[in-house]
Amino acid sequence: MGCKSCTTGGCGTKTAAGTVGGCKNNGACGTGGCNKMNVFDWLSNMETPSMRRYDAAVEVKFKGGRKEYYRNPHQIDLTTGDFVVCEMQTGYHIGCVSLQGELVRLQMMKKNIQFSDDLKVIHRVASQKDLEKHEQAIARDLTTMYRTREVVKELKLNMKLSDVEYQSDNTKATFYYSSDERVDFRELIKILAAEFKIRVEMRQISLRQEAGRLGGIGSCGRELCCSTWLTDFKNITTSAARYQNLSLNPSKLSGQCGRLKCCLNYELETYVDALRDIPQVEKPLETQKGRASLQKTDIFRRIMWFGYSTESTWYPLPIARVMEIQELNKKGIIPESFDLLEPVAERKDKEAAKGLTSLNSDLEKLDKKFSDRSDRKKKRKKKKPSAGGDPAASNGRPNQNQNKEKS
Repeated sequence: MGCKSCTTGGCGTKTAAGTVGGCKNNGACGTGGCNKMNVFDWLSNMETPSMRRYDAAVEVKFKGGRKEYYRNPHQIDLTTGDFVVCEMQTGYHIGCVSLQGELVRLQMMKKNIQFSDDLKVIHRVASQKDLEKHEQAIARDLTTMYRTREVVKELKLNMKLSDVEYQSDNTKATFYYSSDERVDFRELIKILAAEFKIRVEMRQISLRQEAGRLGGIGSCGRELCCSTWLTDFKNITTSAARYQNLSLNPSKLSGQCGRLKCCLNYELETYVDALRDIPQVEKPLETQKGRASLQKTDIFRRIMWFGYSTESTWYPLPIARVMEIQELNKKGIIPESFDLLEPVAERKDKEAAKGLTSLNSDLEKLDKKFSDRSDRKKKRKKKKPSAGGDPAASNGRPNQNQNKEKS
């Protein structure tokens, strides 16, 4: 979805030569520069009956990705990307329509915004003269911010000014600042109002909101989440890094805002679910080789690495083996090693019993062998003679008495 402000120069990015400034993509910008906090209208290609189409309110986006909802009482036919003149508390401001149709109703329900007469209205679609005046107001933002920083430094106020936003009618300016303590800027407001002839509004923002307004590239190589799509900033603690076995290095865990990175919470629930079946090792495992301390846990492969204080080698153990060793240590049993869980004395007794059993089995085999031989001999002796009645003839040998008579 192209950015109309780039094609028209309405966002202040058009140069003196008439070409597009900034990303120079002529409406095809998808990097988040002019398209900051864009929303994809997934219902835009669906035909909706005109009677059921929701056009009572639209979402309008202003500088820095700030979005507000406005009523459309005049039933103006609006398209995403149109510049409209919106009602403000004093005067008017020009913004860009970022969302319209059924998704506006769903977003208002999600954010608990009631459609009522308290919502400000859209006066009309911005004309060319309105856009020119809007560009002039945007051109004052940078110079006003630099001058305000000088005044803040002269007054020695403990605050950091990050952005200035002029109203399109040049009657009011909003100054966004961040500070860790309460700031008395009454004198600052008097100086700014007298010098710039405007109404001054000071608005304090957090460091995360400041990073979202300024934008930038994160350590992952992509644009900051807070400046492209993230709108709700949740609480982030160092326990999120501990659950994911990350090094507690402040320089690596901190984002450009100086706080813990928002992406630490993205996969936290998955890690917490995977850690439920992994045992907690509160003390080292005891073996005959020594005490082994937990060095690392591979959460998704379910492998825990242990190492002895006297060695530099780490030994991988599955979770089931770690639980077995813990149970043995609770009973006061110290296994020989990670592979042999039985104590040395018990293992020797079992080996001795095994050797005696093998010796007895060998003797039984020999006894069986000799008993089989004796049985075969007995069977041969008890074998019956042949039909002639001569036992010698049955064996195939002549009788000795007959031989003697013939001789």
